[in-house]
Amino acid sequence: MMSTPRDPRPCVAIIGLGLIGGSMAKALSRHGGYRVFGSDLDPAAVAWMQETGAIKGVADTAAMSQADLVVLALPPGACGPVLREILDVLRPGSVVTDVCGVKSAVMDACLPLCREHCLLFVGGHPMAGRERGGWQNATHNLFRGASYIFTPPEGTPEYAMDTLRALAAALGCASVTITTPAHHDRQIAFTSQLPHVLAGAYVQSPVCPGHKGYSAGSYRDVSRVAAVDEILWSELFALNQVPLIEELDGLIARLETARAAIASGDRDEIAAVIRRGRLVKEALGE
Repeated sequence: MMSTPRDPRPCVAIIGLGLIGGSMAKALSRHGGYRVFGSDLDPAAVAWMQETGAIKGVADTAAMSQADLVVLALPPGACGPVLREILDVLRPGSVVTDVCGVKSAVMDACLPLCREHCLLFVGGHPMAGRERGGWQNATHNLFRGASYIFTPPEGTPEYAMDTLRALAAALGCASVTITTPAHHDRQIAFTSQLPHVLAGAYVQSPVCPGHKGYSAGSYRDVSRVAAVDEILWSELFALNQVPLIEELDGLIARLETARAAIASGDRDEIAAVIRRGRLVKEALGE
C-alpha cells in the first residue's frame, strides 16, 4: 500500500488570529505556498478561519511540532508567556517571530527563551493595519504594498532571514527593512504612535461634534487613527515610553512656537513657521 507523499510546503503556525494574524493566514493560504495552522482564544475566530480556508487546521501540539515558522500575532505582553507555554513542542532550529509595534520589550522577553531551546527568534513588525481590529476585519490584502520590518539579533543565520523574507513576499509586502529594536522603537514613536496621540487629542475638541458640512480631507487625515483599540495602544505607548515622550515634547514645543507666532499677529512670523514645515516636506520628495 502506497503512503501519502509528505506535503513539501513550509508549515506556519500563527498564534493569534485577530486582524494581523487572521490577515496573514488569509494571505498565505491564498498564496498557496504554505501549510497554515492557527490558534486563538476565541473559538469563533478559529472556526471562521477554518470555514473560509484561511487555515488548514488548528495550531495544536502536533501542528506546532512540524512548524518551520511560528508567528506570535499577539499583544506585546502576551508574547513571552505564550511562547513559554509552547517552547517544548517546537522543533529546534525553527524560526519564531512576532508582529508587535514595539520591539525592544518583545525581544527582551522572547529572545532568551528561544536561545535556551535552540530556536531562532527574530522580531518582526509588518507596517499595515486598519482602524478596526479583530478577526472579523481580517483581509488577504492587508499587507499588499507594505513594508515589513525585522530586527534580527546578532548571529542570526541566513536561512532564518530567507524564511522571513519569503514570508513578507508571500504576504504581498513591497519591501523589507532590517534594523535594531532600539532604532525601530525610536522611528515608530514618530511615524505611528505620535499620530495616534495627536488624533485622539484632536477629536476631543468641543468643536468636533459639529464638523459635518465644514470638513474635508484635512479633518479625515488628522482624525482617522483616533478610532483604535485603547487597550492595545495603551500597552504600546507604555512600553515605548521614552521615545514617545521625546516626540511629544518636541511636538509640544513646535506647537507653542506656532501659537506664539499666531498670537503675535505678525504675518511674516506666521509664514516662517508654515514655511519650515513646507520645506521639510518638500525635501522628503513626498
